[in-house]
Amino acid sequence: MWVVVILGVADLAIRILALGIIPGNRRPTTAMAWLLGIFFVPFVGIVLFLLFGNFRLSSRRREQQQQVNERVQAGITALSDAESDYQGPEWVKSAGELNRRLGSLPMVDGNTVDLIPGYPDSIFAMTEAVRKAKKFVNAEFYIMSTDHITDDLLTALEEAAERGVEVRVLFDHIGTLRVKGYKNLLKRLKAGKIQWKRMLPLLPIHGQWRRPDLRNHRKIMVVDGELAFTGSQNLIEPSYNNPRHRKAGREWVELMACLRGPIVTTLNVVFATDWLSETDESLEHQLQLPVDTAPGNVTAQVVPSGPGFITENNLRLFNTLIYSAQHRISICSPYFVPDDSLLYAITTAAQRGVDVELFVSEKGDQFLVHHAQQSYYEALLEAGVRIFLYKAPFVLHAKHFTIDDEVAVLGSSNMDMRSFSLNLEVSVMLLGADIVTKMRAVENTYRDISHELRLSDWLNRPLAARYVDNVARLTATVQ
Repeated sequence: MWVVVILGVADLAIRILALGIIPGNRRPTTAMAWLLGIFFVPFVGIVLFLLFGNFRLSSRRREQQQQVNERVQAGITALSDAESDYQGPEWVKSAGELNRRLGSLPMVDGNTVDLIPGYPDSIFAMTEAVRKAKKFVNAEFYIMSTDHITDDLLTALEEAAERGVEVRVLFDHIGTLRVKGYKNLLKRLKAGKIQWKRMLPLLPIHGQWRRPDLRNHRKIMVVDGELAFTGSQNLIEPSYNNPRHRKAGREWVELMACLRGPIVTTLNVVFATDWLSETDESLEHQLQLPVDTAPGNVTAQVVPSGPGFITENNLRLFNTLIYSAQHRISICSPYFVPDDSLLYAITTAAQRGVDVELFVSEKGDQFLVHHAQQSYYEALLEAGVRIFLYKAPFVLHAKHFTIDDEVAVLGSSNMDMRSFSLNLEVSVMLLGADIVTKMRAVENTYRDISHELRLSDWLNRPLAARYVDNVARLTATVQ
């Protein structure tokens, strides 16, 4: 009898407390999803909320992020000296100021940017850069693997470390753990002189604990402070070491950029921040401008984002640029599950006459995410957005967009709520007609091998498919 009373009181207390606690600093849809779970299954719901409800990093990591930002601003006068003299539209300058205030990194002039759409081509370019390294190599990737595609690059990193180059490697613990060959990778790293760490390690036995689904999703490589790579690609073969993918002919399609100029230093700031977070070792001595400080004509700005910041830096930038567009928006995102603000920005742009196109995979690699994504197609098509489906079985994993003839953005960030709230991401805003033209050339290749989705065809899809899409959409709010 007393057990029943105690359980009843506890159940009521959980519900009352949840009503006043969970909505705090959360989107109403997110709060409602958590509340429904707790009200239907109170004890299970509260356990899940305690595990997954806090999407921020620990207070220590957030304080550390702020301290690094302040140290960068105060201690790296070279970056202040290199600040941009960009003379383009005011709305672009405004976006740059937003990025500067949120992410602490300035726009810088004088960069060159070469886009590398070929999967093996980017691995080869990074390998060759490492072989020429003289001082240091900093590599940070969400997923790393030792396989037939990455072997030469890992060998180049090992050889660089052997000849005295400082080689530092970061990889996301859970992201890399999930792919085949994790133990072989650890064995290889432990056998050489590469300095390496897991990012966001989840090792309770060592006292390392945090929300289990937080990820460091960034992809960065910096060589000697002179050359950098960033984009969408992980260091793994294009079928992700998955026999099922290989059997189906499924390969990931990526876009990486090779950059020179002052932007390299700002990318290295992001790596240095993550290295400091995992090791407590400062790399400020590396954060000097390249010797060739103005090799090109592209103005660029690095935008770090993630739960280490108090704001959603990438989402705010994306919305700002989309609302500023006058003529054309082209978006490529493998996981397109927008929040209301981004959905309104995109559909509003189309409704006010801007040509908006979206490139996505015909068939996604993640069941729930792909069906959640499809649940937004009707609203997009009705607003006038053109949707191009990249031919299956390939997975269009590249992440970038262009605005008018002024701005291109690429990096690791998807246009979904996971990338806005849960993942540490890095994006690069690139300014000028030249880089936009290069990006549009890549987008044209997507269009050539895609087919356009028509609203009439989409409305006629089976009711069962519509049902699955709508159910999957509910999973997008639980963050």
